[in-house]
Amino acid sequence: MRNLLFAGAALAALSAAPAAHAAFLVTYEAPGVLNTTATFDFKGVETFDGRASGSFTTSFGTTGQDTVVTGSYTGVTINNADQYGGATNDRYAAASATTGYTLGLSALSGGAAAPVTYFGYWLSALDRGNQLEILRAGNVVFSFSPADVLAAIGLCPGSYCGNPVSGPNKGNNGGEPYVFVNFFDQSGVGFDSVRFFESPEVGGYESDNHTVGFFRTTSGTPVPEPASLALFGSGLLGLMAARRRAARAA
Repeated sequence: MRNLLFAGAALAALSAAPAAHAAFLVTYEAPGVLNTTATFDFKGVETFDGRASGSFTTSFGTTGQDTVVTGSYTGVTINNADQYGGATNDRYAAASATTGYTLGLSALSGGAAAPVTYFGYWLSALDRGNQLEILRAGNVVFSFSPADVLAAIGLCPGSYCGNPVSGPNKGNNGGEPYVFVNFFDQSGVGFDSVRFFESPEVGGYESDNHTVGFFRTTSGTPVPEPASLALFGSGLLGLMAARRRAARAA
């Protein structure tokens, strides 16, 4: 009980802090949707299928397009699909330490630098340690916490809870949310890196279908953050952490 109360206090503090730069719009796709439904001037997706843990460079599948996006992953763990992740029942990315991993981004259009104004990903098996930062020139311009997710999509059990991917893991891990999240930089300036990490480290930060680009229209449902729901969600996050530790130990 003491651990749960401590978790609640920590998440209450997180939810009281500003979660995002004013220029960013965050939206959530419908339950079970594994990719963004926004439209883009250019975009690309990294599925991690066939990737190995460590560091690698990707074009997000944009090679041959007018605009090519380059992403450099540093220190990422790649796991085989299981109840916690794997949007294509193949492989997915994870951060399992407070240091986490980073994704560096750059884009060229016609040989000239182009901004990246969108990042989206399928967030799977949310736990209370999952933290994300979006940076520009080394400065954090946006931060995203577990309390933000729960305040927006609701608590488990609910429509977003449990693995939705067809296959052997469908419906498993019903105590944790799975949702595709969109981050739109409405300033148009863009950003150059994304950081995933665990704080506190209670499990892993699982995700898949990392999507980047310059968006034309937004999609999904923007949901305001009611303070009362964020506070209530903090208690659930403590329970989620306990479930995760027990499952990992099994």
